[in-house]
Amino acid sequence: MDFPDNLRYSKEHEWVRVEGDAAVIGITAFAQDELGDVVFVELPKPGKALEAGGAFGVAESVKTVSDLFSPVAGQVLEVNTLLESQPELVNNSPYGQGWIIKVKMADPKDISAMMSAADYRKMIKK
Repeated sequence: MDFPDNLRYSKEHEWVRVEGDAAVIGITAFAQDELGDVVFVELPKPGKALEAGGAFGVAESVKTVSDLFSPVAGQVLEVNTLLESQPELVNNSPYGQGWIIKVKMADPKDISAMMSAADYRKMIKK
């Protein structure tokens, strides 16, 4: 299973890619594999304020419904509108076209509390 080293990971199975003062957020390959085929993603509205650890949306699969959690505090800059018509991108390209939201971080130090790829791999093997 792929966990790119240039990303940071949360205990809730989200990943973050830092782009300046913005965080691009999605769910990991492990999370999408556990969910199964994603059939719907509930996206927040741009401008919505998020708290670190707070829910921002939902991923619905053929097996279950799972809350999505923001690993950083900030304001939603952009949502991946492709997911409205192609939710399967979360499965097919979790670190690429399947990204979910982009957030202007309130405090970029939130990233330092997240796991490296190596630490995330250790966590999911437990």
